[in-house]
Amino acid sequence: MFLQCINCKEHHEITNDTYFCSKCNDILEVINKYNNNPINKSDLFNKKTSIWKYIKLLPVLDKNKIISLNEGGTTLHRSIRLSEKIELNNLYIKNEGENPTGSFKDRGVTLAITNAIKLNKKKVICASTGNTSASVSAYSARAGLKSIVVIPSGKIAQGKLIQAKIYNSKIIQVLGNFDIALDLVYSVIKKNRDLCFLNSINPFRIEGQKTLGFEIIDQLQDIPDFIIIPIGNGGNISALWKGLREYHELNIINRLPTIIGVQAEFASPIADAILNNLDTVNPVINPKTFATAIRIGAPVNWKRAINAIRESKGTVLTVKDNEIGKAQNNLAKYEGIFVEPAGATSIAVLDKLINKKIIDKNDKVVCITTGNGLKEPQIMKEETNEVTIKPESSLIEKEI
Repeated sequence: MFLQCINCKEHHEITNDTYFCSKCNDILEVINKYNNNPINKSDLFNKKTSIWKYIKLLPVLDKNKIISLNEGGTTLHRSIRLSEKIELNNLYIKNEGENPTGSFKDRGVTLAITNAIKLNKKKVICASTGNTSASVSAYSARAGLKSIVVIPSGKIAQGKLIQAKIYNSKIIQVLGNFDIALDLVYSVIKKNRDLCFLNSINPFRIEGQKTLGFEIIDQLQDIPDFIIIPIGNGGNISALWKGLREYHELNIINRLPTIIGVQAEFASPIADAILNNLDTVNPVINPKTFATAIRIGAPVNWKRAINAIRESKGTVLTVKDNEIGKAQNNLAKYEGIFVEPAGATSIAVLDKLINKKIIDKNDKVVCITTGNGLKEPQIMKEETNEVTIKPESSLIEKEI
């Protein structure tokens, strides 16, 4: 097991402060060489699903000191009523909001914190639009580490900020957007090697999050034709693809699904690069969307994300805020699943994919919803089915 630069392929040892390539300064990923297949296919399909079910495929530095809140094992829901509405016969929703802190971030943070303990870290730091700060704060509390979260002032959902507060993190609000906050954290970690950097540049974050791909295959007991996933910083789509590729390399699956990414219309640097066939991304200086989790203009994992999309023969489309809101409401109204706006983008894009004939009504489609809707309750703007009455039973009867 070693770290490898995603650009120049330079090898690096796993140490307590390795995040960037010493040769070209690009980001690193874990390379785990399996001499023999460590996984029995029949065991995968028969065991209860959780991230630690896949421990033989994870770079865990000390298997006796795992910091866990029972993450992973989120439900793969078979859509019934929403499928009928949009005329898709095989639609599934992988609801990552069921993780301990309410988002997919827990998959990566549990592994990163576990390895931070082994690497003798005492403090951790991250920049965040909300979900990362909640997850880092919770797992740091579990591990007994001091956590510092740097967030864009006034631009983080209150439900997520409350989580960071209750877990007793040091909260630093920066006047600026997420990209500015992340740049500041970069400069800090380069000077302070006592800190463990817990954004998705941390290679162990990606390793934990790749279990999302494993779970989809195991729960479905089949290979979907398409997996649709929101894109913010690009880490989750990169991790999903890495997990699927590993399953393919281990001969657990004999083909790979197509990956479709989704971004908000005015926060879409990766979509712009894919749709214009560019080899790099042009940062969005002032990204705008009410889906705060993907309000990111300069995604650090853009290179890996673009590789995942192109290798899978996929694409990235954008959705408007009103389309996101409609999808969020429809998912709740028809399936009883309440997700944050960013998570609803995978639902919002379905009509476009059907109209563009990218997906067919008989394709097996998995939509990933990334976070719990209770994290951003203030975004509910649509009129609700609600009345206020005097305490009289006759008035209730009139409303029935």
